[in-house]
Amino acid sequence: DEVVLKVENLTRAGVFEDVSFELKKGEILGVAGLIGAGRTEVMRAVFGADPYDSGSCAVFGKTVHFRTPREAIRAGIGLIPEDRRGQGLLLEKSVRQNTGLASLSENSNHGFVDEKWEARIAKEYIELLHTKTPGDGALVKNLSGGNQQKVVIAKWLAAKSRILIMDEPTRGIDVNAKAEIYHLMKKFVEGGGSIVMVSSEMPEVLGVSNRIMVMSEGRVTGFLDNKDVAEKDIMKYASQNAG
Repeated sequence: DEVVLKVENLTRAGVFEDVSFELKKGEILGVAGLIGAGRTEVMRAVFGADPYDSGSCAVFGKTVHFRTPREAIRAGIGLIPEDRRGQGLLLEKSVRQNTGLASLSENSNHGFVDEKWEARIAKEYIELLHTKTPGDGALVKNLSGGNQQKVVIAKWLAAKSRILIMDEPTRGIDVNAKAEIYHLMKKFVEGGGSIVMVSSEMPEVLGVSNRIMVMSEGRVTGFLDNKDVAEKDIMKYASQNAG
């Protein structure tokens, strides 16, 4: 029952209002809602990628206000964005370089990257996540969508993230790759990590989440324990007039 992330009354004028939720250790909290519900915007604000006007966040019991993603990363949070090609990866760089991206500052010496460390962790996570790539030097742009997503996940595992915010984690990848991503998520929370998963796919939300938060028009409209919950229950809250 340990609360690892607590968000209270988070507000950004015209985007989202009075958003409050808790994430517990070892939990996958699904975030459902229709397009334009404000789900992505809230998660970017929590991560320090976008500003917010009022409200508060606490990570592992400590009140924080991240003004940059770097501060969130140092606190143990990773963000797997909806647009992985545009925001999650450097497509013209290698698997090795992408894997080490979020941990560079801790593994550099006077501005020089520790290349032995970089190669070691890249190979470690290629094996751990079963990433299909010709090698750690392959350019990320040449990998399939599912394997690109594995590189994004590897980046945050290498950074020792304890909380992952996953926005549409399986969008645009094939069925087999989806199953592998779900397996990685399960292993992550079994190891003591916690996940907030934003998804527009109802079967994904129902199949993966422990609890479900539903948003509509920038507000939280309901919380559901994922026991005997049907798509219609989620849709009732997702289509609710938040005003």
